[in-house]
Amino acid sequence: MNISVLIPAFNEEKKIGEVVRKLKAQGYGDVVVIDDGSEDKTGIVAEKEGAKALYHVINRGQGAALKTGIKYCLRNGADIIVTFDADDQHSPEEISKLVEPIINGETEICIGSRFLKNTTNAPFVRRLFLRGGALLLSRMYKLNLTDSHNGLRAISKSAAEKINLTADRMEHASEILEQISKKNISYKEIPVTIRYTEYSLNHGQKSWDAFRILYRMLFRRLIR
Repeated sequence: MNISVLIPAFNEEKKIGEVVRKLKAQGYGDVVVIDDGSEDKTGIVAEKEGAKALYHVINRGQGAALKTGIKYCLRNGADIIVTFDADDQHSPEEISKLVEPIINGETEICIGSRFLKNTTNAPFVRRLFLRGGALLLSRMYKLNLTDSHNGLRAISKSAAEKINLTADRMEHASEILEQISKKNISYKEIPVTIRYTEYSLNHGQKSWDAFRILYRMLFRRLIR
């Protein structure tokens, strides 16, 4: 199967080259980086390392970047789309665990979980928000989840064609789960390792952002 690795990125010039190199070293030739209106050379660095870079003129958010990337990957023959973070928190070696159940026809989507085997060094407050969010989402959408917001996923072509993201920013993660539930898309959680570093903690989402994402998700739910 054709596997495309999709990386939404905003101002990740310092890390994106390393991330692309690691993916290439694991044999993933089709790496697509969405430069989401970066103010640095994120897209240029990605292209130099052999990735395909697509550009948003302005910063629209991770959800919008994923929507752009998924459309591109489907148009270019992807059978499986792996979403992957740009800050080096994810391990390319673990992609094979995510795509194997899809290749074997067991499920349509595999969602990474840092809590199935507790393979994370997440700060306590962030861990609390993520576990609480997973419990709430499980009840709302009748899904069996342990991790509410993990950017490492493998999505089959059939599932990607069913999912229509409308949330431009980080609420897209709950929107994906909502559509899994509503459209009866088969899914499976897979234990993965999430590495929190000084760079990712300083550069990425803050723990308070998880609360804001949860609030927006609930608001979207109420108005629908």
